[in-house]
Amino acid sequence: MPVIEVSGLSKTFRSYKKQPGFAGALKGLLRREYETVTAVSDINFKIEPGELVGFLGPNGAGKTTTLKMLAGLLYPSAGSASVLGYVPWERHDAYRRQFALVLGQKNQLWWDLPARESLELNAKIYGISADRVEKTVGEMSEMLSVKDKLNISVRELSLGERMKMELIASLLHEPKVLFLDEPTIGLDVVSQKVVREFLRNYNRTHQTTILLTSHYMADIQELCERVIIIDHGKIFFDGRLGEILDRFADFKLITIRCDGGTDCSAGALDKYGEIVERQPDSIKLKVKRDRVIATCKALLDELPVRDIDIEEVPIEDVIRQIFDRDRKP
Repeated sequence: MPVIEVSGLSKTFRSYKKQPGFAGALKGLLRREYETVTAVSDINFKIEPGELVGFLGPNGAGKTTTLKMLAGLLYPSAGSASVLGYVPWERHDAYRRQFALVLGQKNQLWWDLPARESLELNAKIYGISADRVEKTVGEMSEMLSVKDKLNISVRELSLGERMKMELIASLLHEPKVLFLDEPTIGLDVVSQKVVREFLRNYNRTHQTTILLTSHYMADIQELCERVIIIDHGKIFFDGRLGEILDRFADFKLITIRCDGGTDCSAGALDKYGEIVERQPDSIKLKVKRDRVIATCKALLDELPVRDIDIEEVPIEDVIRQIFDRDRKP
């Protein structure tokens, strides 16, 4: 039985459209003009217990709005959703004790308190015993390398340290469902890696269902086998990450390196494909998938090739092309 089930979920916002200048302000007093913005439009998906699913889309695609509806912070304009058997926006206490929402740009910890005291306060709210809190905080702070930061005021922590504390606070009550919205935004590469490893281990050991949004493809590639892509409020892809390459990338990259003293870039090699990179002793070509074997054979016949490498196009490039497909003039 799915843990998360969404059917025809939609959300629209009605916003005031102000005319420019003083005259526009006066006009707005007498007659206001409004516009309706569709953030999410008739989306459908199911997530099974223990899945870690990437939720991708450009800014304004509807990702955060969807998470907020599933967390019960927003009422939908249409459609239905069920999380752990509950309707999120009915905000039953039993539901609120079984999920957690982490927003990368929002703080839930008290700014002026040491992190440990904020965590203890959260534990009191959830009715967690002191022994269990000590054990849980000790284990997670050790995994996230912030054990020596627990007695420091939250305002004095670095961005990466605060994000790790936010994760600990969200997982104190051991939720069955975790919504993560840009958890690694602004973090350095070391902190990103630590957070990713922590989430992978936590998902594996606790079988927590996780829905993750991120603009860092390294997060998605390392954590998620399945991705849901949303754009303009609509879902147009839901499947395994590897399927994106099969469906949206009809080419591969071929890199050849020639013997020393030979100019590998000489000759009309653009006839084999698009030249992505050209060096004196190497060249990289973008070649249609159905021409890869024939192209490799032709290159081996034409040039004194020392090494040849065939690779998939980086997944982030494919995702970027998907996002840009409707924005090109």
